[in-house]
Amino acid sequence: MPRPDLISPKRPVYVTDGARTPFLKARGKPGPFTPADLAVQCGRALLLRQPFAPSAFDEVILGCANQLADEMNVARVAALRLGCGANMPAWTVHRNCGSGMQSLDAGFRAIAEGRMDLVLAGGTEALSRTPLMVREAAVGWLGRWREAHSPAQRVRLLAELDPGWLVPVVGLERGLTDPVTALNMGQTAEVLAHRFGVTRGEADGYAAESHRRLAHAQAQGWLGEIEPMCDRDGQVFDHDDGVRPDTTPDKLAGLASAFEPPFGQVTAGNSSQITDGACWLVLASERSVEEHGISPLARIVDSEWAALDPSIMGLGPTLAATPLVERNDLSFDAIELWEINEAFAAQVLACLKAWEDEVFCHDVLGLAQPAGRIAHERLNVDGGAIALGHPVGTSGARLVLHLIHALRRDGLRRGIATECIGGGQGGAMLIEALPGAAP
Repeated sequence: MPRPDLISPKRPVYVTDGARTPFLKARGKPGPFTPADLAVQCGRALLLRQPFAPSAFDEVILGCANQLADEMNVARVAALRLGCGANMPAWTVHRNCGSGMQSLDAGFRAIAEGRMDLVLAGGTEALSRTPLMVREAAVGWLGRWREAHSPAQRVRLLAELDPGWLVPVVGLERGLTDPVTALNMGQTAEVLAHRFGVTRGEADGYAAESHRRLAHAQAQGWLGEIEPMCDRDGQVFDHDDGVRPDTTPDKLAGLASAFEPPFGQVTAGNSSQITDGACWLVLASERSVEEHGISPLARIVDSEWAALDPSIMGLGPTLAATPLVERNDLSFDAIELWEINEAFAAQVLACLKAWEDEVFCHDVLGLAQPAGRIAHERLNVDGGAIALGHPVGTSGARLVLHLIHALRRDGLRRGIATECIGGGQGGAMLIEALPGAAP
């Protein structure tokens, strides 16, 4: 039961600190860290600098879309390894690409409603370790093998064995295919490119700019949210390693269509990268801020979730972010920075065009006029998932954390982080940066 002295439906919720790991590109083999390893490597440095013990949290919440069998309820595994204590409740949330943001939203609402004061929330994902699956026919055969009681039965079963059954199914490939529409995520981006007239040149130009912006942010030292990691062999990982500073639209133009050959717009070069990484944020009530003498970085103002046809899942940001703007009596011009997850360049560009499309805004968003234009200089100012990767369960938390850093760095106040979600959903969070030196 909530404590009566905490109950207040409009309590402010602050982000007081946060960190993420470098994002490591999957390179055809398991990466050096499991999801729990990533969360622990990220969390250790973060918790060591707090003015309270790890056991002071009311709850630990972690997003993860691909948990390993050895780390079920990875939030609890990470919480124990981080020293939060055996009495610390911890749970893992799975909303596909929205998992990391969902964990923040759960903590945000628990604090706002007066049920908690201090929450550690974030996301983790090791896509390089997504399990390989045995084919269904092979599972049936193995069951019969275990039930065989005589050598003769097993000889007959060996004769039935199809060598094709031994070829594993890549779990990630299955996970990125919608089971209702039978479209993979890249194909849904192709649908949007066709609907909103996104050209291959536009998509490649956007992708090249994402790499340029991330490389510039790295060179300027603007990614202070990153905490280095060290593997068991002593190798240090201290930066996002998927960025290609020499990427140009001309180079990207030479890549083949990945999902709808030969004429599709979506390629490996203008899509998000398969990546490993983790991110944590510390959420606190006003009571906790005062008790521990903390200077908060930002306030979470509001959040929104939306759903739509899975075949056009990439439009999720338009359905989730627009109500945030409307409900808080804002305009698109009042949102000084946007972080829209770059699942695909075509998908981001389609969202931008949809917000300027009178018919879409009237028929789908219920607006009397187009929502407005998001200037490119206010969008993903330090690059996005095309350049640094998209560890599915982590990205939503990273978007929020980096938005806070970018707002404070540039002396700005208000921003929205939003993302499309596989299966046909969208999530968005409205952030207000608080005065103070840049993190």
